[in-house]
Amino acid sequence: MSPRRRPVLALDIGGTKMAAALVDPGGRVGRSRRVPTPHGPRADSASLWRILTRLIGSLVDDDVSIGGVGVGCGGPMTWPAGEVSPLNIPAWRGFPLRARLAELFPKAPVRVHNDAVCVAVGEHWRGAGRGVHNLLGMVISTGVGGGLVLGNRLVDGASGNAGHIGHVVVDPDGPDCACGGRGCLEAVASGPRLAVWAQEQGWHAATGNSARELADDAARGHEVAIRALERAGTALGVAIASATHLCDLDVVAIGGGLSQAGPLLLDPLEQAFRRHARMDFARDVRVVPAELGQQAGLVGAAALVLCGERYWSV
Repeated sequence: MSPRRRPVLALDIGGTKMAAALVDPGGRVGRSRRVPTPHGPRADSASLWRILTRLIGSLVDDDVSIGGVGVGCGGPMTWPAGEVSPLNIPAWRGFPLRARLAELFPKAPVRVHNDAVCVAVGEHWRGAGRGVHNLLGMVISTGVGGGLVLGNRLVDGASGNAGHIGHVVVDPDGPDCACGGRGCLEAVASGPRLAVWAQEQGWHAATGNSARELADDAARGHEVAIRALERAGTALGVAIASATHLCDLDVVAIGGGLSQAGPLLLDPLEQAFRRHARMDFARDVRVVPAELGQQAGLVGAAALVLCGERYWSV
């Protein structure tokens, strides 16, 4: 079978889980496996790599049966070299992920990009952005990330970080951000920061998964939880309006765990977006939920190999 007709091994690596799948040339996810990402004193660099290789080995044992390896991994990373230092995987700092995978599969192309970029690519190729040329894909979860497709091609930027909308400033006098700035979208609208704000306003989490619990309480009518999601939605709408004016978009696709809050988040987002997106060319932009769910990152990672002419520039 020619390389272009073989499935691609797709990997999605984050602080919560490591996922692997075989994705066919049409973008359909076949066999897949996932394991929790280990944390704690025993989760050193070598043990994480062993867990990943066992996960890979449960699907494929050589590079004869695959057309390549595509990877979405949390950042930051050096791109396109693929040395990764995910903020939520402390054991990997400057870990040569691409080089290690290339040793496992010496005859196959190996391509590594930011996990949020892969979600955007997946949504453009086979999700909510099918058929459009200009898309911003966003992930709203533990952080706020994104990727940009303009003119039907992924835009990488100088360091592979184009589209990182989480660090657009939405409130210059707002909360401090982990990046060292102030008032970034991520500091306002990410799940953990949103829960902290709600707790400061008198909301109390009963479990450790406070962002999900916050959304559930908002759905039950809790006043503070509703205001928290309105605050996040408004910040998102402001940031998206700015991105739309800058990039002249067709579609903004929003995914990630917090997006599951639905209208409680998306309605104030839409209101803020329409309030601030006043240029004529911005008025037809559609802001929609992502379609591919948890498969978006895997589909996008595979597209780095399967559709390299659009999504891989080096």
